[in-house]
Amino acid sequence: MKVIETAIAGVLIIEPKLFGDARGFFLETFQAKRYADAGLARPFVQDNLSRSVRGSLRGLHFQHPNAQGKLVTVLRGAVRDIAVDVRAGSPTFGQHVVADLDDENRRQFLVPRGFAHGLVVRSDVADFFYKCDAIYSPADEKVLRWDDPVLGIDWGIAELGIEGPILSARDQQGRTLAELAGELPRFEPS
Repeated sequence: MKVIETAIAGVLIIEPKLFGDARGFFLETFQAKRYADAGLARPFVQDNLSRSVRGSLRGLHFQHPNAQGKLVTVLRGAVRDIAVDVRAGSPTFGQHVVADLDDENRRQFLVPRGFAHGLVVRSDVADFFYKCDAIYSPADEKVLRWDDPVLGIDWGIAELGIEGPILSARDQQGRTLAELAGELPRFEPS
């Protein structure tokens, strides 16, 4: 397993070891001891699976005060995955990391607590699997606007040949980072 650091501390790309032959492949998507030995110990308590069609954009979501970290992977298809630092006072506040995940590279993306998370589907369909280190709490969920100009995220929408993404009603009501200012988690230096 290879752990790749990104421009924002704590946001990681993980490349699990893949074993393949003429029959197909095998890989461990998670093994507690191996991840702990790599400094990635998490008390994962919930697994989620979503299926979405090309052009679907989910996010940007985060929970506060009952935060939730995620270890994400694509089982089928391809997505552009985004993590945005929404921790007030963080030296990387408002910055983001982009990870292109698909069923060929088998990469995983670790999105820590205090980050908004979102994805856009780049293939005809994508099955997106993620482990969470806290239970989903609808009362604590916030939605950051996917197209907040302050964030400057390149979702790759133009490359998909569509006018705009397919959004849920909830995601259409997302608020800008400035509008969420009083509802953001605080950065706590380690």
